[in-house]
Amino acid sequence: MYNRLAVFAGLVVLGTTAPRELNAQSIDRTRQVLEAYWKNHDPNYVATDAVFIMMPTGEEIRGRAAIAKHLEEFYTGALTAHAEVVSSLFGENKGLLEATVVGTHTGTFAGIPATGRAVRVPLSVAYEMENGLIKKARIYLMLNVLLDQIKPAATN
Repeated sequence: MYNRLAVFAGLVVLGTTAPRELNAQSIDRTRQVLEAYWKNHDPNYVATDAVFIMMPTGEEIRGRAAIAKHLEEFYTGALTAHAEVVSSLFGENKGLLEATVVGTHTGTFAGIPATGRAVRVPLSVAYEMENGLIKKARIYLMLNVLLDQIKPAATN
């Protein structure tokens, strides 16, 4: 084993293992699955035993049905919104998404009733795939930005 420093597409990767061949078909399949999933959050792209972790709170959503419900409540319940992809990066059974959640606050979120206010919230997600399905997602939603945009006006 030896230390290595490699640069791929402007990214610096540090590792202690020997380089190995990248599987272009695996990377392309990961890209296809994730890009299809991002269009409408179809739960068929999620493993039945998947776990999505809300990194700002530590909340874990486990299982395909619970994940589908959570995303539906967020994107069509608390908000009427969608995620606009800013950039993405794919590897073998891994993917990174940078996006902006864009929409309107139309339902209760974090105890705050619907305000009708427009929202634009930065979002990043790190995905892990297994057997062609999303197995794990670490979701970095800027909750402070969302709450600032929907919080009630201060009264004096």
